[in-house]
Amino acid sequence: MSDHRPPTIDPAAAARWARRPQTVSAWLHEEVARRMEQRLDWIVRQPRSWSHWEPVRGGLQAQDLLARRYPGARCHISAAVPSEQALAQQAAARPWWHPARWSAALAAQPAEAAAELLWANMTLHMAADPQALIRRWHEALAVDGFLMFSCLGPDTLRELRTLYQALGWPAPAHEFTDMHDWGDMLVAAGFAEPVMDMERIELTFESPERLLQELRELGRNLHPARFAGLRGRGWRGQLHTALRQLADPSHEGRLKLSFEIIYGHAFKPQPRLAVAAETRLSLDDMRATLRKQRS
Repeated sequence: MSDHRPPTIDPAAAARWARRPQTVSAWLHEEVARRMEQRLDWIVRQPRSWSHWEPVRGGLQAQDLLARRYPGARCHISAAVPSEQALAQQAAARPWWHPARWSAALAAQPAEAAAELLWANMTLHMAADPQALIRRWHEALAVDGFLMFSCLGPDTLRELRTLYQALGWPAPAHEFTDMHDWGDMLVAAGFAEPVMDMERIELTFESPERLLQELRELGRNLHPARFAGLRGRGWRGQLHTALRQLADPSHEGRLKLSFEIIYGHAFKPQPRLAVAAETRLSLDDMRATLRKQRS
């Protein structure tokens, strides 16, 4: 695992994406959130407070899923960008008559309040400095609290990558990190007992237009070597024609894309006592020690 930022993510492009307002959650993100919520069956702990990290991008439906699972817990909405936090707070809120408002109201607690669960769905792979983000998650958790997160893995969009490479085009997306490297980053940030899991999801689309719409909802290509300028209608027509090569006979000729989904959870342990790496004794102290041993 490298200690440096991901080399295939343009920090400026990642910052623009983080600041981009979003009011609708992508379908795939909602589906991944539903599957990740089922993994909470494995965890016995019942948090009294939890933090939802960027719920609009990660999946608003998870807000209700976790409210039903932890009806007595208070929720705090968190986001990487302050302006996005206000937007997420509004989007996750419910009318006064909605049952979720009474069962798990959004907390008025400050952002720095420690939560016993931090839920972060499908955001980590878009971070220009993921290790810094993981450290923020660690700081936001109470001792003995736990993190639940998901993100895209390196086998995502393999069909599209192969197609772009064959056509001599720049990569269609930045590279995604392997789950073992995520586990190493969790430990380096101070988390304990990280458990990583992955699965593959195949999506099919009836047309190139629908496929591109789905990809736009999922995120942006943050690769520094992506095509730098604007492209015209002629290239868009070429792209639509090329995408038809993704037709899968086993799915009635629909266009197929694969996604590797990584799930992870880890606990925040009790802080370790600081121990000096070395002990220094003066010459007089050493002589006094030796005299005591002889006497």
